[in-house]
Amino acid sequence: MAITQVNISSPSNEIIYTSTVMGNTVEAIKASSAKVYAVTVDNSSNGSATYVKIWNIAAGSVVLGTTAPDEIIYAPASVITTHTFFTGSAPGKTFGTALSAAAVTAGGTAGSTSPSSSTVVSVNYV
Repeated sequence: MAITQVNISSPSNEIIYTSTVMGNTVEAIKASSAKVYAVTVDNSSNGSATYVKIWNIAAGSVVLGTTAPDEIIYAPASVITTHTFFTGSAPGKTFGTALSAAAVTAGGTAGSTSPSSSTVVSVNYV
């Protein structure tokens, strides 16, 4: 698994977390509160849809396929898609405890199978 994290110090201290092979292992993006602005999913290598599940709890507390995600992002087959987050009219959504994510082939709580090819997921947050 290749993970990079870029800190953009000005003007907002934004962090861009990128996983080049997100799958059915829950990744710990941040172990404390985070405000997410956007998630980009590069599903261009997959001939089927991918679902990125995001939790507001520590990765070690997530049981994939059992723990209900706080957000599910649908990424159609063979495309790159970006989902932006808003709370009312204000940009961003706060995950007050932690920020964890995984990519699987089925939506809802029960899906737990990794996509057949690499799924690149970038999360922009502060």
